[in-house]
Amino acid sequence: MTRESSVNRHYLALYFPYLPAERWTMENIPKNIEANAGPRDAPLVFTEKLKGALRIAATCPQGYALGLTPGLALADARARVPKLCVVDHDPAGDARLITQVADWCDRYTPMVALDPPCGLMLDITGCDHSFGEVEALAADAVARLAHKGLDACFALATTPDRARALARFPTPLPVSAMELAPDSETALRRAGLTLIADLAARPRTVLAARFGAAMTAKLARVLGEEDVHITPRRAVPALFVTRRFAEPAARTDYVLAALEGLIAEAAILLDQRGAGGKRFDASLFRSDGAVHTLSIATGQPTRDPALVTRLLRERIDALADPLDPGFGYDLIRMAVPVTAPLSPAQLKLEGGETISAVTDALMDRLGVRLGTGRVRRFASGDSHIPEQAAFSFPVCAPPEPRPFAAPEPGEPPLRPLHLFDPPQRIEVMAEVPDGPPRRFRWRRAVHDVTRYEGPERIAAEWWMRRDGKGLTRDYFRVEDERGRRFWVFRHGLYGAEAANPDWYMHGLFA
Repeated sequence: MTRESSVNRHYLALYFPYLPAERWTMENIPKNIEANAGPRDAPLVFTEKLKGALRIAATCPQGYALGLTPGLALADARARVPKLCVVDHDPAGDARLITQVADWCDRYTPMVALDPPCGLMLDITGCDHSFGEVEALAADAVARLAHKGLDACFALATTPDRARALARFPTPLPVSAMELAPDSETALRRAGLTLIADLAARPRTVLAARFGAAMTAKLARVLGEEDVHITPRRAVPALFVTRRFAEPAARTDYVLAALEGLIAEAAILLDQRGAGGKRFDASLFRSDGAVHTLSIATGQPTRDPALVTRLLRERIDALADPLDPGFGYDLIRMAVPVTAPLSPAQLKLEGGETISAVTDALMDRLGVRLGTGRVRRFASGDSHIPEQAAFSFPVCAPPEPRPFAAPEPGEPPLRPLHLFDPPQRIEVMAEVPDGPPRRFRWRRAVHDVTRYEGPERIAAEWWMRRDGKGLTRDYFRVEDERGRRFWVFRHGLYGAEAANPDWYMHGLFA
């Protein structure tokens, strides 16, 4: 481990040099599955085909000690070590494992980024208050990972590039730690510049003239002189509160009580900011490394602890698989990733809740139980094209579009609520080519029109008309002999836009 002092930021780089072997061991040893062509105590190597030849992509610590490095041909490796356990390289499996480890690292900081290959980068600035020092935080992370069967090399530095170099390369840092192009690295070594310290002693203008400005910028970051902030896997929440347990909590009622306390703490912070939360994420970190996440969303911003607690309990009750604390949770975090301004509300003089408050509470409960994407509301769109004039969106989706304009009470709707997408072709008979329909066939059934209204003429968008691709629609509201009402249109003006316009069924009236 290497520590770099800084008055600005702290980065923790984690590198797992034996991740493929550790993943394969965790997945297969408990099932008594052995690798191909070798005894269990033989070195384990992972191969992939490159340019028609099998080459080593990764190996275990024993293989590294014997010189079986990545890129070595499998035939050469067998010549050195006849007894090998050979396994196909599985990059997708390694990616799944490193993603799980990244989720687990959220216990230390919400700013976690993938650092391929087989690495993570954590921005732990200001996150060491529970450990006293950043070194204690890093030691805790490495010890817990080792308990999970993952051997991690780590380093602390002021920039992510320097932390990455210190975690992956020996000290003093060689020029390979800059991870330059092969020809540039070869040129540096031929010039006698084998260490980063050698480059630091040379004038930057000379290096930039020979190798380019990108090389000197990379050198400044590896030396810790320039900080390029990481991009976290997830957006950093607006606020979050955390509770750690001295002993893992395995009782569900104790966990729920801790969540209620965190919700109350978050409400106080929201009140201080004059804001309310529209989404609340509870992350429960189990002692064995598993992470359970519960999310709820509200239609309107809120900081009412009772409301959020009730919705969270509804969410837990709606889970297909109940929460399994296993050996217990040792950390719980409540995050509020989405907030909005929330001013104090004026209570009604006669008491009670407003209709909108009751409706919002109902929508929130339905959204938690059924899923926020399944509870939707209508909104009007900025288009005169019927299929684009209205749309539905989740009740909790910000920002909220314009409300949907409903027809006046007692008036028949001008357009149906149900539209076919796409409109369905029909066969129409009319007295004159540009007149209303008198009979039409739809879905192999003939309908005689007894009443009609229209036409309602709707032109295509102006850019479609300019290109000659858009056709005018003449819509008719028609009723058949059984009282069923349909919305049909003629696609194209007779004679002007089409010699024989087609007819379509676009919607049904209730």
